[in-house]
Amino acid sequence: MWRKILALYFVLCLCVVGTSDFVKTKGTKFVKNEKAFYFNGFNAYWLMYMASDNQTRHKVSNVFSRASKYGMNVARTWAFSDAAGDRPLQISPGNYSQDVFKGLDFVVAEAKKFGINVILSLVNNWTQFGGKKQYVQWAINQGRNLNSEDAFYSDPVVKGFYKNHIKAVVTRVNSITGIAYKDDPTIFAWELINEPRSKSDLSGKDIQEWITEMSAYLKSIDRNHLLEIGLEGFYGPNKKSVNPAGNLVGTDFISNNHIAAVDFATIHIYPDQWLNNPKEEVETRFAREWIDEHAKDSQSILKKPLVVAEFAKSSKSENYNVGVRDTYFRNIFERVYSSAKRGGACGGALFWQLFHEGMDNMGDGYEVVLHQNPSTADVIYRQSRRMSSLN
Repeated sequence: MWRKILALYFVLCLCVVGTSDFVKTKGTKFVKNEKAFYFNGFNAYWLMYMASDNQTRHKVSNVFSRASKYGMNVARTWAFSDAAGDRPLQISPGNYSQDVFKGLDFVVAEAKKFGINVILSLVNNWTQFGGKKQYVQWAINQGRNLNSEDAFYSDPVVKGFYKNHIKAVVTRVNSITGIAYKDDPTIFAWELINEPRSKSDLSGKDIQEWITEMSAYLKSIDRNHLLEIGLEGFYGPNKKSVNPAGNLVGTDFISNNHIAAVDFATIHIYPDQWLNNPKEEVETRFAREWIDEHAKDSQSILKKPLVVAEFAKSSKSENYNVGVRDTYFRNIFERVYSSAKRGGACGGALFWQLFHEGMDNMGDGYEVVLHQNPSTADVIYRQSRRMSSLN
């Protein structure tokens, strides 16, 4: 009898979720419940990690609660941790820690409770939390003769591992809500990979083919949710002059985002990392121009929305103080809001990164703790109000 009751509960959960509850796109705009959806939000890569331990999961609830009070309604976080650290999600190909998966369940359930949509990223380009290098190493351990972590984009065994991870996450049934991830409108979008790059193929061919294949595969499993790549915004050879120092990284903002299964474009903004010892005014000018150029291309060429998915000001930078960060955030927010207000492609921005107090050992210099930084919190809140006024 109890199995029949549980099955009925699952059916009821699905019935109350209408297709209009999912975030969708309409031209260069996001829509939710048939209305325009503009947003302001944050990155917090650590949510699943903290939620997988009962002693630390309160940090997730607290951060969502505080973010909601400051008007933030979208969060971006990791749905990966590949044989790395002390709480891996995927211990080996297809072998998952259920405790950590339940942590991700908690993140999604808590986000829903506080009215926050989440973007879930599925793998890292970098070695933190395993990343593409770990996938390649798994294949090497099984006898594949691979000599570059960029084989992640082309080796059939590695691609099979990654597709299995997509399926494991997308089709998972949340142990708290009873709703499959693919049926849960709390999830804003899937992100294929955080900041893809390939030193082995600067032409962009390998990553272009990989995005085409993986985006189609994910959409074959889940047609409810939006999908984005995880790009920083670097252009390919035809427009490399716009890139910092004209550098190529193996991606192309235009051709990558032109792929049919990709629903919206993203950029990240790190002039402190990409430029050679830039002064404050140089960083600010670069950030403005980076947003403007990509918003223009998203509007006129891609005809898809644009999200500023990461931007930050490092406390480790020269002459840093909180006032400098606040001014930098205001400049980014003003560019995003101005685009949105005039009907441009910018749909929202997510700063890197929101922390809970007591997490200093996990910081990278970019972290923001809201109640410890009231002036920054006020800048964020004002942007949240402006963006929500457009809905």
